[in-house]
Amino acid sequence: MNDHPRQDPSQTPSRRDFLKGTAMAAVAGTLAGESGLAPRVFAAGSELLKIGLVGCGGRGSGAASQALHADPHVQLVAMGDAFADKLESSLSGLKNSDVGEKVAVAGDHKFVGFDAYKHVIDSGVDVVLLATPPHFRPAHLQYAVERGKHCFVEKPVAVDGPGVRSMLATCELAKQKRLSIVSGLCWRYHAGMRATFAKVLEGALGNIVAIQATYHTQTLKKFPRKPEWSEMEFQLRNWNGFTWLSGDFNVEQHVHSLDKVAWAMRDEAPLRCTGSGGRQARTGEESGHVYDHFSVVYEYPSGVRAYCSCRQIDGCDNDVSDHIFGTTGTCHINAAAADSEIVSAGKTIWKNRAARGDDMYQTEHTEFFASIRAGSPIHNGDYMAKSTLMGIMGRMSAYSGKAISWEQALNSKESLGPAKYEWGPLPTPSVAVPGVTPFV
Repeated sequence: MNDHPRQDPSQTPSRRDFLKGTAMAAVAGTLAGESGLAPRVFAAGSELLKIGLVGCGGRGSGAASQALHADPHVQLVAMGDAFADKLESSLSGLKNSDVGEKVAVAGDHKFVGFDAYKHVIDSGVDVVLLATPPHFRPAHLQYAVERGKHCFVEKPVAVDGPGVRSMLATCELAKQKRLSIVSGLCWRYHAGMRATFAKVLEGALGNIVAIQATYHTQTLKKFPRKPEWSEMEFQLRNWNGFTWLSGDFNVEQHVHSLDKVAWAMRDEAPLRCTGSGGRQARTGEESGHVYDHFSVVYEYPSGVRAYCSCRQIDGCDNDVSDHIFGTTGTCHINAAAADSEIVSAGKTIWKNRAARGDDMYQTEHTEFFASIRAGSPIHNGDYMAKSTLMGIMGRMSAYSGKAISWEQALNSKESLGPAKYEWGPLPTPSVAVPGVTPFV
């Protein structure tokens, strides 16, 4: 079956359309006419909220645990994944955890396969946690919102322009239906980072003139091929190595840093970007065809430039940090330690140190469920789509060797992924070559 959202190439929203959301609101309005607008109202503390998990890997299992910790009257009642072993491993871990008494997944509420998400969403749940590989996120969120479900949406939210356009339409519909959409871009839920960016946005640095964002880490876990696996299964189990599934790591991992750039820039879209990158150290078929390093410069209408680099190579020094330069001061963020400080004229004028218990992963779920109880939906759709598109346009520029504008990335006709989702053969694209690989 093919559930990847396809967009009419004639729908080409401009940067102004994206920022105002008018085109997407029109699409969402059409959908809203075909669906109910009001979700159920949940009592402040007593009515049970039923949770469904779609995607049972490590992040999905973590999100389920945090959701179960977020509210006293919740239960995990349905789970879905492409693979039965992933589902069973996640279920066992959750049952044996400190929230095990809230896990009530019956045998007929365990769903496996490409359509597992539909069965989870249609199983009577109130809240859906979406944590599959990013490629599937647009179709999964669209299905969930059309059926009136509040959703936690892991980052990133798409891997291509059509996916971002689908996300924008779905998130507008969620607003109309008063559904909470909470993003897995977790730094926006970190108390220390909230305090830091509040300082930046209130002018503690003067006017921002440049930003540096760095995300240098080691490679991620790989899963060697087993004889019984089809090519589709092999790629799904090593989804980080394939652009159609992950967006490449400039999208999948570096999106956290790009989201902080966007936050500092008040979520204004950049005009264009110029990127470079390549693949020097990645070896073995489990690495797929993605790059192992990127360097991208984003240009803003004000003249601000954001210099962003990321790397996944073993044996190198790690550096996960952000530096925001202003006319009167500089903000240094050590993301690895969740510390930050503002320096002016060589002196520290403000400092934040990570507080014990400041768990951004838990906070996003705690606030998510509180918003449902209060009937005051959270809408993270705008920034999660913009930050994702920043990663996508950076990848497009690095792959093609061309400067890519915001409008080009948003209106791109490149729709990644197979025509059908089925177990069997699946071509592996060659590694992108700048100057040869075209922008589509």
